[in-house]
Amino acid sequence: MSYVDGYVIPVPEANFDKYGSMAKTMAGLMKENGALKVVESWADDVPEGKVTSFTMAVKREAHEKVVFSFVIWPSKEVRDVGMKKVMEDPRMQHDMNNMPFDGQRMIWGGFKPFVEL
Repeated sequence: MSYVDGYVIPVPEANFDKYGSMAKTMAGLMKENGALKVVESWADDVPEGKVTSFTMAVKREAHEKVVFSFVIWPSKEVRDVGMKKVMEDPRMQHDMNNMPFDGQRMIWGGFKPFVEL
């Protein structure tokens, strides 16, 4: 069964192009290292919550949008090896030093799918 990495990130609207460029680089690296699919999504219909929400989870500020992203891998083993290679890639090191968002408010995690259709 596949494995999924998920991310929720607050990104300043002014950094849309810069984030997109970084996301394309990351997606390419992940695909080169075994990822089956990478999806980056810019908030379009994301309501504010009263108890919890995407916006509250990342402490979104007025000038930011929420980005919801996921990566599908063939397995956790492929993901573990692939992400290690991604993080060691020199192209990634450059991007890590110039992230167009506040990485402290990024939410991420790995998930084992239990339903796939």
